[in-house]
Amino acid sequence: MEQLFIPTDRGIRTVLPGNIVRIEASSNYSKVYFNNGCPLTIAKVLHWFEDKLEEQFFYRIHKTHIVNSQFICAISSDNNILTLVNGEQLKISRRRKKRVLKLLA
Repeated sequence: MEQLFIPTDRGIRTVLPGNIVRIEASSNYSKVYFNNGCPLTIAKVLHWFEDKLEEQFFYRIHKTHIVNSQFICAISSDNNILTLVNGEQLKISRRRKKRVLKLLA
């Protein structure tokens, strides 16, 4: 994966997409969670990240979340819960569930 250039209030930050665990939307901001545990808040919406990240690795599971498939531990299809390797549990929207399960199969 190529590097991702993220504009921040302190200039451009270069990150490797493989280090991103998940991205969470919050109004007009996004909070990027990395595998080192240090989150970064950015003034970009999730759609901006969807355009920049490779669809084969990053999935939009909900209107508020994009996850990196490399950090997915388990998916509970009966109650629409996705578990990440760090133990976090995220809800998969009903509308996106079928597509997420198909992409991960």
